[in-house]
Amino acid sequence: MRRRRLLVLAARLAVAAVVIGGWQLATTVGWLDPFFFGQPSGIAGRLGDYFSQGSQATEFGSYWAQIATTLREAVFGFVLGAVTGIVFGVALGQNRFLADVFGPYIKIVNAIPRIVLGSIFVVAFGIGETPKVLLAAVLVFFVVFFNAFQGVREVDRNILANARVLGASPLQIVRHVVVPSALTWIIASLHTAFGFAIVGALVGEVLGAQSGLGLVIKTAQNSFDPNGVFATMFVIAVIALTAEWLITKLERRLLSWRPPAPSEAAAI
Repeated sequence: MRRRRLLVLAARLAVAAVVIGGWQLATTVGWLDPFFFGQPSGIAGRLGDYFSQGSQATEFGSYWAQIATTLREAVFGFVLGAVTGIVFGVALGQNRFLADVFGPYIKIVNAIPRIVLGSIFVVAFGIGETPKVLLAAVLVFFVVFFNAFQGVREVDRNILANARVLGASPLQIVRHVVVPSALTWIIASLHTAFGFAIVGALVGEVLGAQSGLGLVIKTAQNSFDPNGVFATMFVIAVIALTAEWLITKLERRLLSWRPPAPSEAAAI
């Protein structure tokens, strides 16, 4: 397993080296125009400028402040959307009447383009952080809700019947049977959900904001600075990968009671 991990790491580094090296070569020899596509050396230089120039790094303050703004909006939106998605998913998954009543409305809201919701939030709440948090929460909500809903529906009916026979109350059934059984579905949705939270925050900042990485990208785009755009995209990718790592740690902790699947057992 150790040898395999080293091989996977080496292959990943090789892919990155080929892509970045090929990109640098193509822009250097003129196959790609660096004015439109930027180049890795320029992106590295722009990152250095962003992190070394302090409050002069951007028109809106330090680059660290922009990262903090977007991260705060994404985290708040992620928590709000995940909590409401789990609550509504579990509630509607257990109660078919509520599912039949609210199901069409949830599908209608889910069908509304997110860019339209973002514009509505900006008009209603201004260009502060609130509309970004709400847009991020909406994107996260539907991802988590549908997984939680389906996870509850997939709970073994025999286990539910046995819990009722043993005298478990509805709250105990939810706590000790339904939620643990649906936890695999819920955790799986969180891996995707945080990426959507970042997207929601960035889209909201592009629509209207006073600070944030989305505003940095928009400003770089308007000034025809592809290196600035790609540099900020790289930072966003690092944030997303870090969040993915943390969610994976959370998943292993919450699902430590679950025996490994056959495919997982074979990989150990």
